[in-house]
Amino acid sequence: MSTVDLTDLERVGASFAADTMLTVRDKTRAAIHAIAGRCHPGMVEEDAVEMAKDILKAAGMRRGWHDVYVRFGSNTTKTFGAPSDPGIVLGADDIFLIDIGPVWEQWEGDGGDTFVTGTDADMARCARDAKALFHEVRAKWRDDKLTGEALYQFADRRASELGWKLNLDLSGHRISDFPHAAVYEGPLAEVPFTPSPLLWVLEIHIRHPEKAYGAFFEDMLLDDTYFSDEV
Repeated sequence: MSTVDLTDLERVGASFAADTMLTVRDKTRAAIHAIAGRCHPGMVEEDAVEMAKDILKAAGMRRGWHDVYVRFGSNTTKTFGAPSDPGIVLGADDIFLIDIGPVWEQWEGDGGDTFVTGTDADMARCARDAKALFHEVRAKWRDDKLTGEALYQFADRRASELGWKLNLDLSGHRISDFPHAAVYEGPLAEVPFTPSPLLWVLEIHIRHPEKAYGAFFEDMLLDDTYFSDEV
């Protein structure tokens, strides 16, 4: 990366606007919760994916800049882009994650979250810890102005301390007016400067060290104002 003009990695297009990106974020997070509300025990994962696509289309998604992921049970350990094992049914005491990347008009949304059914305490802790770790890492960005590289070094260490394995292959990226990949499509974990707000998403994907489940949380790098109900 030393041969790259680092300032260019935060370049935006002519249609980029902060207010619009925040509106897109709100639409994306609303869609995540709408999808989660329609997932239920006994549902097959493939049907959940089609349901999610219908919800996103009805909400006005022009296209997805990445596939729609609804992962049930053991498929929550899969990394981004990996195909799910087919035919997984959501159980009564289970865990599932949602990861969507809708393009609303010409602006990119991206977000993810994890949900549980039933009363499995370890799965519930996994889902909580993914979100809590997201906010811990975000706080290091906010307070200590860490680089992208340092943020994920911290995240890896904290995940281990909490008893989880961090998936470093799923480590945040640029987001912008579509397509961000025209500027930079590499991972946030390789960025040697402090990322700016509104331009990057932070992703946390943790897995149980022995059992076949994990959890995911993803949102934009923003200050506490935008997470007033969570921190």
